[in-house]
Amino acid sequence: MLKNVAVMLLDGVHPFELGVLCEVFGLDRTDEGLPGYDFAVVSAEGPRLRTHAGFDVVATEGLDRLDEADLVAVPAADASTVREFPREVLGALNRAVGRGATVMSVCSGVFVLGAAGLLDGRRCAAHWRHTELLAARHPKARVEQDVLYVDDDRVVTSAGTSAGIDACLHLVRKEQGVAVANGIARRMVVPPHREGGQAQYVDRPLPRATSDSVAGVLAWMERHLDREVTVDDLAARALMSPRTFARRFQQETGTTPYRWLLGQRILLARELLEGTALTVDAVADRAGFGNAATLRHHFGRWVGTTPHAYRRAFRSDGA
Repeated sequence: MLKNVAVMLLDGVHPFELGVLCEVFGLDRTDEGLPGYDFAVVSAEGPRLRTHAGFDVVATEGLDRLDEADLVAVPAADASTVREFPREVLGALNRAVGRGATVMSVCSGVFVLGAAGLLDGRRCAAHWRHTELLAARHPKARVEQDVLYVDDDRVVTSAGTSAGIDACLHLVRKEQGVAVANGIARRMVVPPHREGGQAQYVDRPLPRATSDSVAGVLAWMERHLDREVTVDDLAARALMSPRTFARRFQQETGTTPYRWLLGQRILLARELLEGTALTVDAVADRAGFGNAATLRHHFGRWVGTTPHAYRRAFRSDGA
């Protein structure tokens, strides 16, 4: 279970990447029915550290705090791509993985994991500016060029800046379910899913419309995912011509009505697979795919696995 989280800071830590970890895991949302975390910020290089933005932060916990964490996270810091790291830091990260904890990097924090030898033989992600350098420095790592994040055997790595949010929400979703991840995302006012190069690791976004006419149609579509609809049907509901509706929908959501509807159906199928004991045929029917073969086809393209395999990996114990 994901209950105890420690963020390990190096001098020159980047405030945004640190802030992402604090926002997801350090904010108490128990009054909203969401789980709380035993959260700590740990200094690897003295209690007072200079941030990338020029102000100081003070961390009162030492490296021994990492030995009890379920998740050890390493945000980006200045010179992470070129500097040497304290042996105590590398040892603590290896101990964490050795006892079954998860370690996670945000942006250039991946170089700390590489220095600890944790990328050897594993897939990993990095900011696009650093992928070639990371691959050259750690030739045993399998660096993915076009992903937001990768989760490979308890080592989670993310690309630049906001991709850390995606990685954090993925980890919450994996360990605590879709409802918890969606609740945190809603509180943060960020999408719980963003499209990326590796569908099995990066969930798809569901853009929202801002105009009343299109937003009303989106709300209706969400309530009637099991219905077969055409652009003509949706345009009539929005009191527009099909051509105008299709153009307005694209402008408002960044995608087509078909792909938006397909994305909603995939998300519903995932929730049903995780949270119910419905058969795959029943899931396909309720999510609007009609039959299991159609569900398997689209599920494989979007999620990168089969509904059965997804259920085995993500179904909650209470379902």
